[in-house]
Amino acid sequence: MYLFVAGLAGLSSGLWPLVDEYISRMSHWALFWMNSISAIVDNATLTAAEIGLSLTRMQQRSILMGLLISGGILIPDNSPNIVAAGRLGITSREWARVGLPAGLPLMIVCFVVLRWIG
Repeated sequence: MYLFVAGLAGLSSGLWPLVDEYISRMSHWALFWMNSISAIVDNATLTAAEIGLSLTRMQQRSILMGLLISGGILIPDNSPNIVAAGRLGITSREWARVGLPAGLPLMIVCFVVLRWIG
């Protein structure tokens, strides 16, 4: 685990120029929806790659909320989903039948709230 976290820190440091040049110029709503990809990609890796000092608080909040909500929609996102599905004997298809109908409306509600407070 220590090596994984150290690798994420290295990835983050290496991608700061990319974050400063491109990610920091994106609107917070675009960052929120862009991070819905975390339903199929690891949250920790995306967070390490995207979060930088040049981002505003609203951009950071939008990235993290997009990652957190969409992360639970499908199994592949993170280790807790994988462990829970394995222990409960739930297939990816069964998880998606519940995760997609519950997660997509939650993403929309969170987006509206972020737009309202932003």
